[in-house]
Amino acid sequence: MANSGIQLLGFFLSLVGIVGLIIGTILPQWKMSAYIGDNIITAVAMYQGLWMSCAFQSTGQLQCKIYDSILQLDSSLQATRALMIVGIIVSVAGLGVACMGMKCTTCGGGDKLRKSRVAMTGGIILLVGGEDEDASSY
Repeated sequence: MANSGIQLLGFFLSLVGIVGLIIGTILPQWKMSAYIGDNIITAVAMYQGLWMSCAFQSTGQLQCKIYDSILQLDSSLQATRALMIVGIIVSVAGLGVACMGMKCTTCGGGDKLRKSRVAMTGGIILLVGGEDEDASSY
């Protein structure tokens, strides 16, 4: 079983990964395109995300529109949304299980073998959550 320092490092790296996953899911820069007219003043950058689409004009104005209905979206966008949400849920559950198996917690009593198996199970769940996120390429 790993020492407490390595377990805490893994816990905080997993926590940073989950925060990054949530931020990446919310941000609208999943698909980007640009339109440049006759002059630079009419330049428009279009961003499409999982939850909204945005237009950024060269004048500095940003306009975003949240998708009205999930039924209007194409199937790849719906699947990506679902996989990202499942990835967040599985990763949070894995982090919770791994936290219960860490040496620095008192959950599960003093049985070292049992705590090491719980920590390993939490790590496997975190890996499964990470693989789920890899599958969602929009």
